[in-house]
Amino acid sequence: MSNSPAQDTLAQDFVAFAVESKVLRFGEFKTKAGRLSPYFFNAGLFDDGAKLGRLAEFYARRLVASGLQFDMLFGPAYKGITLAAAVSIELARLGQNKPFAYNRKEAKDHGEGGTLVGAPVQGRVLIIDDVISAGTSVRESIEMIRAAGATPCGVTIALDRQEKATANGQDASESAVQQVQGQYGLPVVAIATLADLMGFLDVQSDAALVAARPAVQAYRQRYGV
Repeated sequence: MSNSPAQDTLAQDFVAFAVESKVLRFGEFKTKAGRLSPYFFNAGLFDDGAKLGRLAEFYARRLVASGLQFDMLFGPAYKGITLAAAVSIELARLGQNKPFAYNRKEAKDHGEGGTLVGAPVQGRVLIIDDVISAGTSVRESIEMIRAAGATPCGVTIALDRQEKATANGQDASESAVQQVQGQYGLPVVAIATLADLMGFLDVQSDAALVAARPAVQAYRQRYGV
């Protein structure tokens, strides 16, 4: 989905917030794919009420602006659980009260049992996560949603890294986000992208951020889609 100018402002504000919260850091970090990335985004560090509330606000505003129609949120364990709960609170505050559900990693054999927790999984279900790295949690979520008789209708994430996925140690031609869109025909709505991060770095005067830009640009040229 393309960003309108208003959404670009939202993306820039989000990147600034992530940097300020030290959730988005610059340096040298090894990714799951074994690449040395000049930046690292760790949504687990939105770890207090104020930061989580602002994060939920960014998700909710992006979703409302996207026009994507959905009946409920589904958060894959573990990060998606907190995200689904927080974003459902913010959507309700904006007048869109949506139920949410999530999965357990291990099936429970007592009480209500099963692996799904929360509202009944039904209708058009939007999957919420922080990033799509290999697409594994999205695939698993799609299977659980379909098994419950519901319809996956899209995915929303905080940051689209816009870099080539890997398969068997080889770089693919598409990103993990593009693969999810292509394989499942699902729209992916991101609060911000690597392009937005570059746009943010382009206008910074802080020495550390100015110094980070060439490495991020080089990484994008090598691995970007």
